[in-house]
Amino acid sequence: MFEFTWPWAFLLTPLPWLLRLLLPAADSGEAALKVSFLSDLEGLVGRRARANLPAWRQQAPFILLWLLLVSAAARPEWVGEPQPLPTSGRDLLLAVDVSGSMDYSDMQWEEQEVSRLTLVKHLMGEFIDGRQGDRIGLILFGSQAYLQAPLTLDRQTVKTWLDEALIGIAGKNTAIGDAIGLAVKRLRQQPATSRVLVLVTDGANTGGEIEPLTAARLAAEESVKIYTIGIGADPQQGNALGILGLNPSMDLDEPTLTAIAEQTGGRYFRARSSKELAEIEEILDQLEPVAQRPSQARPALALYSWPLAGAVLMSLLLVCQALWPHALQQRPQLSKGWRRRT
Repeated sequence: MFEFTWPWAFLLTPLPWLLRLLLPAADSGEAALKVSFLSDLEGLVGRRARANLPAWRQQAPFILLWLLLVSAAARPEWVGEPQPLPTSGRDLLLAVDVSGSMDYSDMQWEEQEVSRLTLVKHLMGEFIDGRQGDRIGLILFGSQAYLQAPLTLDRQTVKTWLDEALIGIAGKNTAIGDAIGLAVKRLRQQPATSRVLVLVTDGANTGGEIEPLTAARLAAEESVKIYTIGIGADPQQGNALGILGLNPSMDLDEPTLTAIAEQTGGRYFRARSSKELAEIEEILDQLEPVAQRPSQARPALALYSWPLAGAVLMSLLLVCQALWPHALQQRPQLSKGWRRRT
């Protein structure tokens, strides 16, 4: 289908005539000599007086030139039939706890003891890589919650921000409620069937302004499904004891995390090792994709170059037309001078 991208450009069509009416006539300030037999003089040199032509024929080339320029400015294009775009996927926010206890080294990765946050970076990074077609965002929370990466299809950037997360960057405490509240704020404008939050923590809510269950209720009202993951080795494991004989996993508030997941239609997972966390990721990967808003695109072929090329060609023809009579007038004079010399 043929159409113009900027049809309002045709409002400029009467501009030359308006300028001619509004602006005063040009005055050179010099005396003009009127010759009544000018047409006879022009006939002697073989030149037809353009004044004999009707006014509309004199202005027709310039009118056509202006119309071509206006048409090019309106950007004509040929628009094809609507083509559907792939719309599968979901909007998924990943909220990761970066409080002080996440620095505790009671996890195993490739037969080496690593901190909880390090294990989350390794495995959740793989989880992010596998979410092709999803829009992923990242929230880091400690004493406060911060949006580190907004929802985007650029999974590599989100993974980089996760890899660069540092312990204590958001404070030493754990504001689970604030993290959920921030996620709800970012997801509420997305389709209600694709709002997912995966929250990873190793403790209980010890900071922030919103209680976790209150935030979970708000999430349920906004159709945000929350999957909670409690990470950390069991308190009774000998290699998990700290310097004071205590294990930070004792602070893990599993009842609250379970209530948050159940209230929003999600599920609570317990990750005591890298194997269990990997299994949790496989379960999350089995979530059925949810379609986004249907969208279509119409391929468009720009055609403005054609009227623009016509305007350039018309300008060259007008220039040649203006110079051609002078060339014809000078040729007889040059030939006479050549004959006199010979």
